[in-house]
Amino acid sequence: MFKKRILLKIGSNTLTKETDQISRGKIEDIARQIAKLKNDFEFILVSSGAIAAAKQFVKLEHNGQEITVKQALAAIGQPHLMRIFQENFRELGLFTSQCLLSYSDFEKPESKENIKNTINVLVENNFIPIINENDTVATDEIKFGDNDKLAALTAGLLNVDLLIIATNTDGIYLKETINDTYPKTILEVNDISDLEKEISMEKSSHGTGGMESKMEAAKIARKAQIETWIVNGLKDNFILDAIEGASNFTKIKI
Repeated sequence: MFKKRILLKIGSNTLTKETDQISRGKIEDIARQIAKLKNDFEFILVSSGAIAAAKQFVKLEHNGQEITVKQALAAIGQPHLMRIFQENFRELGLFTSQCLLSYSDFEKPESKENIKNTINVLVENNFIPIINENDTVATDEIKFGDNDKLAALTAGLLNVDLLIIATNTDGIYLKETINDTYPKTILEVNDISDLEKEISMEKSSHGTGGMESKMEAAKIARKAQIETWIVNGLKDNFILDAIEGASNFTKIKI
């Protein structure tokens, strides 16, 4: 049976529910939705959160650069993050696997082929790949964009049908309504340059992305003929609600 393939990108703000620690409840919410949708969709996850996971447990003594400390935190936090995913997903009969990638992998044809083949085998055998940047060897994600670009590049490589980027707003708001009590979501757009005029350049509290990096991701996805949805991952049921058209979010058409 043909299943549509979704790449879901979850940032640190979503995973922590904008607190200082990883939310098991949020990971359980994601697992529950994937379990409900698994007969019709294949899921590949790109997840941030390794540094946030480590900060719950440790405060590193150091005299090094901040970026080096973040890389060390990522090394400590990544196994914790994967354990939380594994425990919550397993309870719902879902199996997880870890894939650590770096941007340089996307520049080498052989590496790209290996990534594609490995992830396809995992998905065919009902293992959900959970991808993060290999932060201990690369600093791009830490510095530039909270895995948004990594998600888009991976979506293109794996030829997914849809890229969903979970963030902490109901998609992209009309700039003139941004300070209103209920800002107005731009529901659908065909031209990304129209959206770029509306976005705020501010970064979010835990994430390194902000809407600018989501626009860059949408451009990469669009080149690969992939539609991008920007949805509010803080809300329960956010994947199901978006698919069923029961929530406000931004749809970037191809």
